[in-house]
Amino acid sequence: MPTDSTTPTRLAALYALYARLPERVRTGYWTRVVPVLTVLAVATHIPSFLRPVWSPDEGYLATQARMLADGGVLYDTVVDRKPPLLPWLYEACFSVFGSLSLWPLRTLAIVAHLATAVLLASIARGRWGNRAGAAAGGLYLLLSIGLSPEDTQAATFEVFMLPAMVAAFRYAERRRWLAAGIAVALCSLTKQTGGAVLLPVLWMLFQDARRRGVRWRPALLKIGFGFAVPIALVAAILTKPKGFLFWVVTGSGDYASLGGGAWWQMLGRALGNSAILAAAGLGFLLPLGRRLWLRYRAGRDLPSIGTSRGSTGDLWIWLVSSVVAVATGFHFFGHYYLQLMPPLVLLGVGAVSVSAISWRPVMAYSLVASFAFWVLAVAWPGEQLNQTTAVATAVAARSTPKDTVLVWGMHPELYWLSDRKPVTRYLTAGFLTNFSGGKGSADVGEQYSVADAWQTFDQEINAKGLPEIVVDDSGNAPYQPTLVPTIENLLDSHYDVVGAFGDTMVYRLRK
Repeated sequence: MPTDSTTPTRLAALYALYARLPERVRTGYWTRVVPVLTVLAVATHIPSFLRPVWSPDEGYLATQARMLADGGVLYDTVVDRKPPLLPWLYEACFSVFGSLSLWPLRTLAIVAHLATAVLLASIARGRWGNRAGAAAGGLYLLLSIGLSPEDTQAATFEVFMLPAMVAAFRYAERRRWLAAGIAVALCSLTKQTGGAVLLPVLWMLFQDARRRGVRWRPALLKIGFGFAVPIALVAAILTKPKGFLFWVVTGSGDYASLGGGAWWQMLGRALGNSAILAAAGLGFLLPLGRRLWLRYRAGRDLPSIGTSRGSTGDLWIWLVSSVVAVATGFHFFGHYYLQLMPPLVLLGVGAVSVSAISWRPVMAYSLVASFAFWVLAVAWPGEQLNQTTAVATAVAARSTPKDTVLVWGMHPELYWLSDRKPVTRYLTAGFLTNFSGGKGSADVGEQYSVADAWQTFDQEINAKGLPEIVVDDSGNAPYQPTLVPTIENLLDSHYDVVGAFGDTMVYRLRK
Protein backbone atom coordinates (compact mmCIF):
# COMPACT_ATOMS: atom_id res chain seq x y z
CA MET A 1 0.00 0.00 0.00
CA PRO A 2 1.33 3.51 -0.82
CA THR A 3 2.15 5.71 2.14
CA ASP A 4 1.65 9.41 2.62
CA SER A 5 5.32 9.95 1.77
CA THR A 6 4.62 9.03 -1.84
CA THR A 7 2.48 12.13 -2.35
CA PRO A 8 5.35 14.69 -2.16
CA THR A 9 7.41 12.43 -4.41
CA ARG A 10 4.71 12.38 -7.06
CA LEU A 11 4.22 16.13 -6.81
CA ALA A 12 7.96 16.64 -7.20
CA ALA A 13 7.97 14.41 -10.27
CA LEU A 14 5.09 16.35 -11.81
CA TYR A 15 6.82 19.64 -11.08
CA ALA A 16 10.03 18.34 -12.62
CA LEU A 17 8.10 17.31 -15.72
CA TYR A 18 6.50 20.75 -15.87
CA ALA A 19 9.89 22.45 -15.47
CA ARG A 20 11.27 20.54 -18.46
CA LEU A 21 8.62 22.03 -20.74
CA PRO A 22 9.84 24.88 -22.94
CA GLU A 23 9.40 28.35 -21.49
CA ARG A 24 7.01 29.39 -24.24
CA VAL A 25 4.79 26.44 -23.39
CA ARG A 26 4.80 27.03 -19.63
CA THR A 27 4.13 30.74 -19.83
CA GLY A 28 2.75 31.10 -23.35
CA TYR A 29 -0.45 32.83 -24.34
CA TRP A 30 -2.49 29.72 -25.06
CA THR A 31 -1.23 27.96 -21.93
CA ARG A 32 -2.84 30.76 -19.92
CA VAL A 33 -5.97 31.33 -22.01
CA VAL A 34 -7.17 27.82 -22.87
CA PRO A 35 -7.54 26.58 -19.24
CA VAL A 36 -9.64 29.66 -18.41
CA LEU A 37 -11.82 29.12 -21.46
CA THR A 38 -12.19 25.45 -20.54
CA VAL A 39 -13.45 26.29 -17.07
CA LEU A 40 -15.83 28.86 -18.53
CA ALA A 41 -17.15 26.42 -21.14
CA VAL A 42 -17.90 23.81 -18.48
CA ALA A 43 -19.41 26.32 -16.05
CA THR A 44 -21.79 27.87 -18.56
CA HIS A 45 -23.08 24.50 -19.74
CA ILE A 46 -23.41 22.61 -16.46
CA PRO A 47 -27.23 22.94 -16.68
CA SER A 48 -27.18 20.80 -19.82
CA PHE A 49 -26.63 17.74 -17.60
CA LEU A 50 -29.67 18.45 -15.43
CA ARG A 51 -32.24 17.01 -17.85
CA PRO A 52 -32.40 13.74 -19.78
CA VAL A 53 -33.49 15.60 -22.92
CA TRP A 54 -33.78 19.29 -23.72
CA SER A 55 -35.39 19.38 -27.14
CA PRO A 56 -37.18 17.19 -29.70
CA ASP A 57 -34.07 17.39 -31.89
CA GLU A 58 -32.10 15.52 -29.23
CA GLY A 59 -34.86 12.93 -29.02
CA TYR A 60 -34.91 12.56 -32.78
CA LEU A 61 -31.14 12.10 -32.97
CA ALA A 62 -31.15 9.60 -30.10
CA THR A 63 -33.93 7.55 -31.74
CA GLN A 64 -32.13 7.71 -35.09
CA ALA A 65 -28.93 6.45 -33.47
CA ARG A 66 -30.71 3.44 -31.99
CA MET A 67 -32.31 2.63 -35.34
CA LEU A 68 -28.92 2.84 -37.06
CA ALA A 69 -27.39 0.60 -34.39
CA ASP A 70 -30.15 -1.95 -35.04
CA GLY A 71 -29.19 -2.17 -38.71
CA GLY A 72 -31.08 0.80 -40.12
CA VAL A 73 -29.81 2.49 -43.27
CA LEU A 74 -29.53 6.27 -43.29
CA TYR A 75 -31.72 7.99 -45.90
CA ASP A 76 -33.49 4.70 -46.51
CA THR A 77 -35.01 3.03 -43.44
CA VAL A 78 -33.79 5.90 -41.24
CA VAL A 79 -34.64 9.35 -42.56
CA ASP A 80 -34.30 13.00 -41.67
CA ARG A 81 -33.88 16.29 -43.48
CA LYS A 82 -30.45 16.84 -41.94
CA PRO A 83 -26.94 15.81 -43.08
CA PRO A 84 -25.41 12.65 -41.60
CA LEU A 85 -22.48 13.68 -39.37
CA LEU A 86 -24.42 14.27 -36.15
CA PRO A 87 -26.58 11.11 -36.38
CA TRP A 88 -23.36 9.16 -36.89
CA LEU A 89 -21.79 10.89 -33.88
CA TYR A 90 -24.78 9.96 -31.71
CA GLU A 91 -24.57 6.38 -32.96
CA ALA A 92 -20.83 6.20 -32.18
CA CYS A 93 -21.33 7.54 -28.65
CA PHE A 94 -24.15 5.08 -28.02
CA SER A 95 -21.99 2.20 -29.19
CA VAL A 96 -19.30 3.15 -26.67
CA PHE A 97 -21.26 4.48 -23.70
CA GLY A 98 -24.69 2.93 -24.19
CA SER A 99 -27.89 4.65 -25.28
CA LEU A 100 -29.56 5.33 -21.93
CA SER A 101 -28.11 8.82 -21.42
CA LEU A 102 -27.01 11.77 -23.51
CA TRP A 103 -24.20 12.85 -21.17
CA PRO A 104 -21.45 11.85 -23.67
CA LEU A 105 -23.06 14.09 -26.30
CA ARG A 106 -23.45 16.93 -23.83
CA THR A 107 -19.75 16.58 -22.98
CA LEU A 108 -18.82 16.70 -26.65
CA ALA A 109 -21.05 19.76 -27.06
CA ILE A 110 -18.94 21.53 -24.43
CA VAL A 111 -15.83 20.51 -26.35
CA ALA A 112 -17.40 21.98 -29.51
CA HIS A 113 -18.12 25.26 -27.71
CA LEU A 114 -14.56 25.34 -26.38
CA ALA A 115 -13.10 24.71 -29.85
CA THR A 116 -15.25 27.53 -31.24
CA ALA A 117 -14.07 29.88 -28.49
CA VAL A 118 -10.39 29.06 -29.08
CA LEU A 119 -10.73 29.62 -32.83
CA LEU A 120 -12.47 32.96 -32.26
CA ALA A 121 -9.72 33.92 -29.83
CA SER A 122 -7.15 33.11 -32.51
CA ILE A 123 -8.93 35.30 -35.08
CA ALA A 124 -9.35 38.22 -32.69
CA ARG A 125 -5.77 37.97 -31.41
CA GLY A 126 -4.41 38.17 -34.93
CA ARG A 127 -6.43 41.31 -35.62
CA TRP A 128 -6.46 43.27 -32.37
CA GLY A 129 -3.95 41.70 -30.00
CA ASN A 130 -3.76 39.34 -27.03
CA ARG A 131 -6.40 40.98 -24.86
CA ALA A 132 -8.92 41.00 -27.69
CA GLY A 133 -8.25 37.31 -28.33
CA ALA A 134 -8.97 36.30 -24.75
CA ALA A 135 -12.03 38.56 -24.70
CA ALA A 136 -13.43 37.03 -27.89
CA GLY A 137 -13.17 33.50 -26.52
CA GLY A 138 -14.69 34.45 -23.19
CA LEU A 139 -17.49 36.59 -24.66
CA TYR A 140 -18.50 33.81 -27.03
CA LEU A 141 -18.83 31.30 -24.17
CA LEU A 142 -20.84 33.77 -22.12
CA LEU A 143 -23.08 34.52 -25.10
CA SER A 144 -23.45 30.86 -26.07
CA ILE A 145 -26.17 30.37 -23.44
CA GLY A 146 -27.88 33.69 -24.24
CA LEU A 147 -31.10 32.21 -25.62
CA SER A 148 -33.79 29.86 -24.33
CA PRO A 149 -32.12 26.98 -22.44
CA GLU A 150 -33.86 24.50 -24.74
CA ASP A 151 -31.89 26.06 -27.59
CA THR A 152 -28.48 26.52 -25.94
CA GLN A 153 -28.09 23.58 -23.54
CA ALA A 154 -29.03 20.86 -26.03
CA ALA A 155 -26.50 18.85 -28.04
CA THR A 156 -27.91 19.69 -31.45
CA PHE A 157 -26.82 20.52 -34.97
CA GLU A 158 -25.84 24.17 -34.60
CA VAL A 159 -23.51 23.51 -31.66
CA PHE A 160 -21.47 20.95 -33.58
CA MET A 161 -21.56 23.04 -36.74
CA LEU A 162 -19.85 26.08 -35.23
CA PRO A 163 -16.24 24.80 -34.87
CA ALA A 164 -16.01 23.90 -38.56
CA MET A 165 -17.66 27.18 -39.52
CA VAL A 166 -15.17 29.30 -37.56
CA ALA A 167 -12.30 27.10 -38.74
CA ALA A 168 -13.28 27.75 -42.37
CA PHE A 169 -13.08 31.50 -41.75
CA ARG A 170 -9.75 31.15 -39.94
CA TYR A 171 -8.22 29.04 -42.70
CA ALA A 172 -9.36 31.58 -45.29
CA GLU A 173 -7.65 34.32 -43.29
CA ARG A 174 -4.41 32.39 -43.56
CA ARG A 175 -4.90 31.68 -47.27
CA ARG A 176 -5.13 27.96 -46.61
CA TRP A 177 -7.80 27.53 -49.23
CA LEU A 178 -7.92 23.74 -49.41
CA ALA A 179 -8.39 23.47 -45.65
CA ALA A 180 -11.05 26.19 -45.80
CA GLY A 181 -12.99 24.22 -48.40
CA ILE A 182 -12.81 21.05 -46.31
CA ALA A 183 -14.02 22.95 -43.24
CA VAL A 184 -16.99 24.35 -45.19
CA ALA A 185 -17.84 20.80 -46.28
CA LEU A 186 -17.73 19.49 -42.71
CA CYS A 187 -19.90 22.40 -41.63
CA SER A 188 -22.43 21.67 -44.39
CA LEU A 189 -22.44 17.95 -43.54
CA THR A 190 -23.47 18.86 -40.00
CA LYS A 191 -26.24 21.26 -41.06
CA GLN A 192 -26.97 22.56 -44.53
CA THR A 193 -27.09 26.22 -43.55
CA GLY A 194 -23.52 25.98 -42.29
CA GLY A 195 -22.48 26.18 -45.92
CA ALA A 196 -23.28 29.91 -45.77
CA VAL A 197 -19.74 30.49 -44.48
CA LEU A 198 -18.59 29.78 -48.03
CA LEU A 199 -19.64 33.34 -48.92
CA PRO A 200 -17.10 35.13 -46.66
CA VAL A 201 -14.46 32.54 -47.63
CA LEU A 202 -14.93 33.41 -51.31
CA TRP A 203 -15.07 37.12 -50.52
CA MET A 204 -11.72 36.90 -48.71
CA LEU A 205 -10.26 34.96 -51.63
CA PHE A 206 -11.19 37.60 -54.21
CA GLN A 207 -10.16 40.48 -51.95
CA ASP A 208 -6.81 38.85 -51.30
CA ALA A 209 -6.24 38.24 -54.99
CA ARG A 210 -7.13 41.86 -55.78
CA ARG A 211 -4.80 43.30 -53.13
CA ARG A 212 -1.87 41.09 -53.97
CA GLY A 213 -2.40 41.12 -57.71
CA VAL A 214 -2.38 37.33 -58.01
CA ARG A 215 -4.59 34.88 -59.84
CA TRP A 216 -7.60 33.68 -57.90
CA ARG A 217 -8.51 30.64 -60.01
CA PRO A 218 -6.00 28.17 -58.47
CA ALA A 219 -7.19 29.05 -54.97
CA LEU A 220 -10.81 28.76 -56.06
CA LEU A 221 -10.09 25.28 -57.41
CA LYS A 222 -8.59 24.32 -54.04
CA ILE A 223 -11.70 25.53 -52.21
CA GLY A 224 -13.96 23.70 -54.64
CA PHE A 225 -11.95 20.51 -54.38
CA GLY A 226 -11.85 20.63 -50.58
CA PHE A 227 -15.59 21.28 -50.45
CA ALA A 228 -16.69 18.74 -53.07
CA VAL A 229 -14.62 15.69 -52.13
CA PRO A 230 -15.93 15.13 -48.55
CA ILE A 231 -19.53 15.66 -49.67
CA ALA A 232 -19.09 13.33 -52.64
CA LEU A 233 -17.50 10.72 -50.38
CA VAL A 234 -20.43 10.83 -47.97
CA ALA A 235 -23.09 10.98 -50.67
CA ALA A 236 -21.70 8.35 -53.02
CA ILE A 237 -19.98 5.88 -50.71
CA LEU A 238 -21.10 6.20 -47.09
CA THR A 239 -24.80 6.71 -47.84
CA LYS A 240 -27.19 6.02 -50.69
CA PRO A 241 -26.64 8.78 -53.29
CA LYS A 242 -30.29 9.08 -54.29
CA GLY A 243 -31.46 9.13 -50.70
CA PHE A 244 -28.79 11.65 -49.67
CA LEU A 245 -29.71 13.96 -52.54
CA PHE A 246 -33.43 13.83 -51.72
CA TRP A 247 -33.33 14.14 -47.94
CA VAL A 248 -30.45 16.60 -47.63
CA VAL A 249 -30.87 18.74 -50.76
CA THR A 250 -34.07 18.50 -52.78
CA GLY A 251 -36.67 17.02 -50.43
CA SER A 252 -37.12 19.95 -48.06
CA GLY A 253 -38.68 22.48 -50.42
CA ASP A 254 -42.12 22.47 -48.83
CA TYR A 255 -40.67 22.41 -45.30
CA ALA A 256 -38.45 25.42 -45.99
CA SER A 257 -41.04 27.41 -47.93
CA LEU A 258 -43.05 30.53 -47.20
CA GLY A 259 -46.24 28.48 -47.10
CA GLY A 260 -48.10 27.68 -43.94
CA GLY A 261 -49.38 31.11 -42.98
CA ALA A 262 -48.93 32.31 -39.39
CA TRP A 263 -46.93 35.31 -40.56
CA TRP A 264 -47.35 37.15 -37.30
CA GLN A 265 -46.18 34.10 -35.39
CA MET A 266 -43.06 33.79 -37.54
CA LEU A 267 -42.36 37.51 -37.28
CA GLY A 268 -42.86 37.41 -33.52
CA ARG A 269 -40.43 34.54 -33.15
CA ALA A 270 -37.86 36.25 -35.36
CA LEU A 271 -38.05 39.52 -33.45
CA GLY A 272 -38.29 37.82 -30.07
CA ASN A 273 -35.21 35.67 -30.48
CA SER A 274 -33.32 38.61 -31.99
CA ALA A 275 -34.21 40.71 -28.95
CA ILE A 276 -33.12 37.98 -26.53
CA LEU A 277 -29.78 37.57 -28.30
CA ALA A 278 -29.29 41.34 -28.40
CA ALA A 279 -29.96 41.58 -24.66
CA ALA A 280 -27.46 38.80 -23.95
CA GLY A 281 -24.76 40.51 -26.02
CA LEU A 282 -25.57 44.12 -25.22
CA GLY A 283 -22.21 44.59 -23.49
CA PHE A 284 -20.32 44.46 -26.79
CA LEU A 285 -23.18 45.32 -29.17
CA LEU A 286 -23.50 48.84 -27.73
CA PRO A 287 -19.86 49.70 -28.55
CA LEU A 288 -20.42 48.20 -31.99
CA GLY A 289 -23.53 50.33 -32.51
CA ARG A 290 -21.70 53.42 -31.25
CA ARG A 291 -18.86 52.86 -33.69
CA LEU A 292 -21.28 52.39 -36.60
CA TRP A 293 -22.99 55.64 -35.65
CA LEU A 294 -19.68 57.50 -35.53
CA ARG A 295 -18.74 56.01 -38.86
CA TYR A 296 -22.05 57.14 -40.33
CA ARG A 297 -21.58 60.67 -39.00
CA ALA A 298 -17.99 60.82 -40.23
CA GLY A 299 -19.05 59.60 -43.65
CA ARG A 300 -15.95 57.45 -43.98
CA ASP A 301 -14.33 54.33 -42.64
CA LEU A 302 -12.84 54.94 -39.21
CA PRO A 303 -9.23 53.83 -38.82
CA SER A 304 -8.67 50.38 -37.37
CA ILE A 305 -6.15 49.64 -34.64
CA GLY A 306 -4.15 46.47 -34.28
CA THR A 307 -5.19 44.78 -37.50
CA SER A 308 -3.35 44.46 -40.76
CA ARG A 309 -6.55 44.20 -42.76
CA GLY A 310 -7.71 47.73 -42.11
CA SER A 311 -11.42 46.85 -42.20
CA THR A 312 -13.94 44.37 -40.93
CA GLY A 313 -15.64 43.84 -44.28
CA ASP A 314 -15.09 40.08 -44.17
CA LEU A 315 -16.77 39.90 -40.75
CA TRP A 316 -19.78 41.82 -42.03
CA ILE A 317 -20.06 39.50 -45.02
CA TRP A 318 -19.92 36.58 -42.57
CA LEU A 319 -22.69 38.11 -40.45
CA VAL A 320 -24.91 38.81 -43.47
CA SER A 321 -24.48 35.24 -44.75
CA SER A 322 -25.37 33.94 -41.28
CA VAL A 323 -28.50 36.10 -41.15
CA VAL A 324 -29.58 34.64 -44.49
CA ALA A 325 -28.93 31.14 -43.14
CA VAL A 326 -31.01 31.82 -40.01
CA ALA A 327 -33.89 33.14 -42.11
CA THR A 328 -33.85 30.15 -44.50
CA GLY A 329 -37.09 28.25 -44.08
CA PHE A 330 -38.72 31.11 -42.16
CA HIS A 331 -38.87 29.16 -38.90
CA PHE A 332 -36.62 31.40 -36.80
CA PHE A 333 -36.15 28.85 -34.03
CA GLY A 334 -33.90 30.01 -31.22
CA HIS A 335 -31.15 27.48 -31.84
CA TYR A 336 -30.78 28.82 -35.39
CA TYR A 337 -29.43 32.04 -33.86
CA LEU A 338 -26.33 30.28 -32.56
CA GLN A 339 -24.93 30.73 -36.07
CA LEU A 340 -24.95 34.51 -35.58
CA MET A 341 -22.84 34.46 -32.44
CA PRO A 342 -19.27 34.07 -33.82
CA PRO A 343 -19.36 37.02 -36.27
CA LEU A 344 -21.27 39.17 -33.77
CA VAL A 345 -18.67 38.52 -31.08
CA LEU A 346 -15.78 39.35 -33.40
CA LEU A 347 -17.42 42.55 -34.59
CA GLY A 348 -18.10 43.58 -31.01
CA VAL A 349 -14.58 42.78 -29.87
CA GLY A 350 -13.19 44.74 -32.80
CA ALA A 351 -15.35 47.75 -31.94
CA VAL A 352 -14.19 47.75 -28.31
CA SER A 353 -10.55 47.21 -29.30
CA VAL A 354 -10.37 50.19 -31.62
CA SER A 355 -12.34 52.52 -29.35
CA ALA A 356 -11.49 54.32 -26.12
CA ILE A 357 -13.77 51.94 -24.21
CA SER A 358 -12.77 49.97 -21.14
CA TRP A 359 -13.18 46.22 -21.22
CA ARG A 360 -14.48 46.16 -17.65
CA PRO A 361 -18.10 47.22 -18.29
CA VAL A 362 -18.25 44.99 -21.36
CA MET A 363 -17.13 41.92 -19.46
CA ALA A 364 -19.13 42.83 -16.35
CA TYR A 365 -22.40 43.11 -18.26
CA SER A 366 -21.71 39.88 -20.18
CA LEU A 367 -20.99 38.01 -16.95
CA VAL A 368 -24.20 39.24 -15.32
CA ALA A 369 -26.29 38.46 -18.41
CA SER A 370 -24.75 35.00 -18.75
CA PHE A 371 -25.38 34.26 -15.07
CA ALA A 372 -29.03 35.25 -15.53
CA PHE A 373 -29.40 32.81 -18.43
CA TRP A 374 -27.57 30.15 -16.37
CA VAL A 375 -30.04 30.56 -13.52
CA LEU A 376 -32.89 30.46 -16.03
CA ALA A 377 -31.60 27.13 -17.34
CA VAL A 378 -31.37 25.65 -13.85
CA ALA A 379 -34.89 26.82 -12.99
CA TRP A 380 -36.44 26.14 -16.41
CA PRO A 381 -40.01 24.81 -16.05
CA GLY A 382 -40.30 21.06 -16.43
CA GLU A 383 -44.03 20.52 -16.99
CA GLN A 384 -43.64 19.40 -20.59
CA LEU A 385 -40.75 17.09 -19.73
CA ASN A 386 -42.70 15.64 -16.79
CA GLN A 387 -45.66 14.91 -19.04
CA THR A 388 -43.46 13.40 -21.73
CA THR A 389 -41.72 11.22 -19.14
CA ALA A 390 -45.09 10.08 -17.74
CA VAL A 391 -46.26 9.15 -21.24
CA ALA A 392 -43.02 7.28 -21.94
CA THR A 393 -43.37 5.38 -18.66
CA ALA A 394 -46.94 4.42 -19.57
CA VAL A 395 -45.84 3.24 -23.01
CA ALA A 396 -43.08 1.09 -21.51
CA ALA A 397 -45.49 -0.38 -18.94
CA ARG A 398 -48.08 -1.35 -21.57
CA SER A 399 -45.69 -2.91 -24.06
CA THR A 400 -42.64 -5.14 -24.29
CA PRO A 401 -39.23 -4.40 -25.83
CA LYS A 402 -40.26 -6.44 -28.87
CA ASP A 403 -43.33 -4.30 -29.55
CA THR A 404 -43.35 -1.33 -31.88
CA VAL A 405 -44.84 2.09 -31.19
CA LEU A 406 -46.25 4.94 -33.27
CA VAL A 407 -45.94 8.47 -31.90
CA TRP A 408 -48.35 10.70 -33.79
CA GLY A 409 -46.92 14.10 -32.96
CA MET A 410 -43.75 16.16 -32.89
CA HIS A 411 -42.03 14.66 -29.85
CA PRO A 412 -39.83 11.79 -31.08
CA GLU A 413 -38.04 11.73 -27.71
CA LEU A 414 -40.95 9.52 -26.57
CA TYR A 415 -39.40 6.62 -28.52
CA TRP A 416 -36.06 7.09 -26.79
CA LEU A 417 -37.44 7.70 -23.29
CA SER A 418 -39.74 4.64 -23.49
CA ASP A 419 -37.01 2.48 -25.06
CA ARG A 420 -39.39 1.25 -27.75
CA LYS A 421 -38.84 0.87 -31.47
CA PRO A 422 -40.79 3.05 -33.91
CA VAL A 423 -43.01 1.20 -36.36
CA THR A 424 -42.09 3.63 -39.14
CA ARG A 425 -39.09 5.55 -40.38
CA TYR A 426 -41.11 8.77 -40.10
CA LEU A 427 -40.48 9.77 -36.50
CA THR A 428 -42.71 12.84 -36.53
CA ALA A 429 -46.09 13.56 -38.08
CA GLY A 430 -44.47 16.34 -40.08
CA PHE A 431 -43.19 13.95 -42.74
CA LEU A 432 -46.72 12.63 -43.34
CA THR A 433 -48.56 15.96 -43.19
CA ASN A 434 -45.98 18.69 -44.01
CA PHE A 435 -46.54 20.24 -40.59
CA SER A 436 -43.58 22.10 -39.11
CA GLY A 437 -43.40 23.82 -35.77
CA GLY A 438 -43.96 27.54 -35.86
CA LYS A 439 -46.01 27.68 -39.05
CA GLY A 440 -49.75 27.76 -39.53
CA SER A 441 -52.29 25.18 -40.68
CA ALA A 442 -52.16 25.97 -44.40
CA ASP A 443 -50.71 23.22 -46.61
CA VAL A 444 -50.97 20.64 -43.82
CA GLY A 445 -52.60 17.28 -44.50
CA GLU A 446 -52.11 13.88 -46.05
CA GLN A 447 -51.93 15.32 -49.55
CA TYR A 448 -48.93 17.48 -48.56
CA SER A 449 -46.74 14.66 -47.24
CA VAL A 450 -43.25 13.79 -48.37
CA ALA A 451 -43.40 12.02 -51.75
CA ASP A 452 -44.70 8.44 -51.40
CA ALA A 453 -44.59 8.69 -47.60
CA TRP A 454 -48.02 7.15 -47.02
CA GLN A 455 -47.29 4.25 -49.36
CA THR A 456 -44.07 3.60 -47.45
CA PHE A 457 -45.95 3.92 -44.16
CA ASP A 458 -48.47 1.28 -45.27
CA GLN A 459 -45.67 -1.04 -46.37
CA GLU A 460 -43.98 -0.73 -42.98
CA ILE A 461 -47.23 -1.44 -41.13
CA ASN A 462 -47.85 -4.50 -43.31
CA ALA A 463 -44.31 -5.77 -42.80
CA LYS A 464 -44.03 -5.19 -39.04
CA GLY A 465 -47.66 -5.50 -38.04
CA LEU A 466 -49.75 -2.90 -36.28
CA PRO A 467 -47.90 -1.10 -33.49
CA GLU A 468 -48.82 -2.23 -29.98
CA ILE A 469 -49.08 1.37 -28.79
CA VAL A 470 -50.10 4.58 -30.54
CA VAL A 471 -49.42 7.89 -28.80
CA ASP A 472 -51.54 10.76 -30.07
CA ASP A 473 -49.53 13.82 -29.12
CA SER A 474 -51.18 16.14 -31.64
CA GLY A 475 -53.46 18.04 -29.24
CA ASN A 476 -55.19 20.76 -31.24
CA ALA A 477 -52.60 20.80 -34.00
CA PRO A 478 -53.77 20.87 -37.65
CA TYR A 479 -52.70 17.24 -38.05
CA GLN A 480 -54.86 15.82 -35.23
CA PRO A 481 -56.38 12.42 -36.15
CA THR A 482 -59.81 13.86 -36.96
CA LEU A 483 -58.13 15.81 -39.77
CA VAL A 484 -56.04 12.89 -41.06
CA PRO A 485 -58.42 10.11 -42.20
CA THR A 486 -55.78 7.38 -42.33
CA ILE A 487 -54.80 7.84 -38.69
CA GLU A 488 -58.41 8.33 -37.58
CA ASN A 489 -59.48 5.08 -39.26
CA LEU A 490 -56.49 3.25 -37.80
CA LEU A 491 -57.37 4.31 -34.25
CA ASP A 492 -61.11 3.69 -34.62
CA SER A 493 -60.65 0.24 -36.12
CA HIS A 494 -57.89 -1.24 -34.01
CA TYR A 495 -57.21 0.68 -30.79
CA ASP A 496 -58.63 1.50 -27.37
CA VAL A 497 -57.68 4.42 -25.15
CA VAL A 498 -55.66 3.22 -22.15
CA GLY A 499 -54.34 6.50 -20.80
CA ALA A 500 -54.63 10.27 -20.97
CA PHE A 501 -51.88 12.70 -19.95
CA GLY A 502 -52.98 16.26 -20.46
CA ASP A 503 -53.71 16.57 -24.17
CA THR A 504 -51.78 13.39 -25.00
CA MET A 505 -53.73 10.16 -25.50
CA VAL A 506 -52.26 6.65 -25.29
CA TYR A 507 -53.89 3.89 -27.33
CA ARG A 508 -53.29 0.16 -27.13
CA LEU A 509 -53.94 -2.42 -29.81
CA ARG A 510 -57.33 -4.06 -29.38
CA LYS A 511 -56.97 -7.79 -28.75
